[in-house]
Amino acid sequence: MVAKIFIDGEAGTTGLQIRERLSGRRDLEVLSIAPEKRKDQDERKRLLNAADVAILCLPDEAARESVRLIENDTTRVIDASTAHRVADGWAYGFAEMDIGQTEEIARARYVANPGCWPQGLIAAVRPLVEARLLPGDYPLSYHGISGYSGGGRQMIEEYEAPGVVASQYMPYALTFLHKHLPEMTAYAHLNRTPLFEPVVGNFAQGMATSVPLHLDMVADTPTGSQLHQCLADHFAAIPNGFVRVAPYDATLGKTAALDPQTHNGTNTLTLHVFANDDTNQAVIAAVYDNLGKGASGAAVQNLNIMLGVDPRESLTA
Repeated sequence: MVAKIFIDGEAGTTGLQIRERLSGRRDLEVLSIAPEKRKDQDERKRLLNAADVAILCLPDEAARESVRLIENDTTRVIDASTAHRVADGWAYGFAEMDIGQTEEIARARYVANPGCWPQGLIAAVRPLVEARLLPGDYPLSYHGISGYSGGGRQMIEEYEAPGVVASQYMPYALTFLHKHLPEMTAYAHLNRTPLFEPVVGNFAQGMATSVPLHLDMVADTPTGSQLHQCLADHFAAIPNGFVRVAPYDATLGKTAALDPQTHNGTNTLTLHVFANDDTNQAVIAAVYDNLGKGASGAAVQNLNIMLGVDPRESLTA
């Protein structure tokens, strides 16, 4: 049976990437809205209700409106906005987050696609909190740099406009009220909100994030090897996952693998553990594509899981 897919907001950055990834699929029929009817609520309503799965690539309020326009009890939804990420009744679409998350996504009618920034933090921290190597009330800091495509069409145009001299390195959200903080806190099992400092770089896509840890603040101080083993065991147990854990080398001081563009065009997220057991300090870094695993790749992975096909279909590891 061919599943009907409607990408509501297909002209945006994430929507275009999803459509590109789905091109050539014989098990799918992608419904498309005529350009002149993109703001026609009746036409959007018709397509939303005709779809087996609607993928919402919209601002938050528009995404909520799309959900309200669905009048049947059969259309399933993947929402790539922030609107429903911590909402009751929505499965969180980070399949590698927990051993049962894939099954939860497969059963769900409503799936909230994760934000790009939260996945690096959740992947690095949640397994450690669950294993009691890190307490939920640890005062976490989270830092990272992302390509400017993460800011959507307006930021892309600002960086790519002719004659513009764009900033190479621009920290933002320094009011510490970033919209991704609720999902970071909830799904990393944290009891206090992390201090988050995101940065935009002068490159189109890709991202690298890091979580620094003062391990002597933990009652039973873990070693770097213990942190690494915990993460490696967690992600090795997730079937058909895209999260990898790089080999641990306590002598490694730097690596080209931390280039934020390393995994561009793929759905891979790689974690790296760096630690010094003498100083009781560690950093857990994540590298992934903000448009891949951080957005459209994750949406396609969730779509595959919901349809019961190979999660790797249409995706590059």
